[in-house]
Amino acid sequence: MENEFMALEEKIVKMLKTVYDPEIPVNIYDLGLIYGVDVDDEQNVKITMTLTAPGCPAADFIMEDVQMKVESVEGVKSVEVNLVFEPMWHKDLMSEEAKLELGFL
Repeated sequence: MENEFMALEEKIVKMLKTVYDPEIPVNIYDLGLIYGVDVDDEQNVKITMTLTAPGCPAADFIMEDVQMKVESVEGVKSVEVNLVFEPMWHKDLMSEEAKLELGFL
């Protein structure tokens, strides 16, 4: 059972890596915008995420994209996306690849 959840979580992360902020050429996962992916025993998924800035004009687009793409992962029963601004996003949350892509390294 443990391996099933690991595999499902890996599929979800892989799908999250296909979601982009339209203004930034790096996926939201590598940007560090995903704070948590929790899968319960019934395969309901709760995603905790943030945005690069509270007034992000693409917020609705990004959250809808996350919702639709994660719902499309085989085995996922339901998806809840929670937007938080604590802790605030900062560039240190980005993966090394994202920092390199955006010229921070």
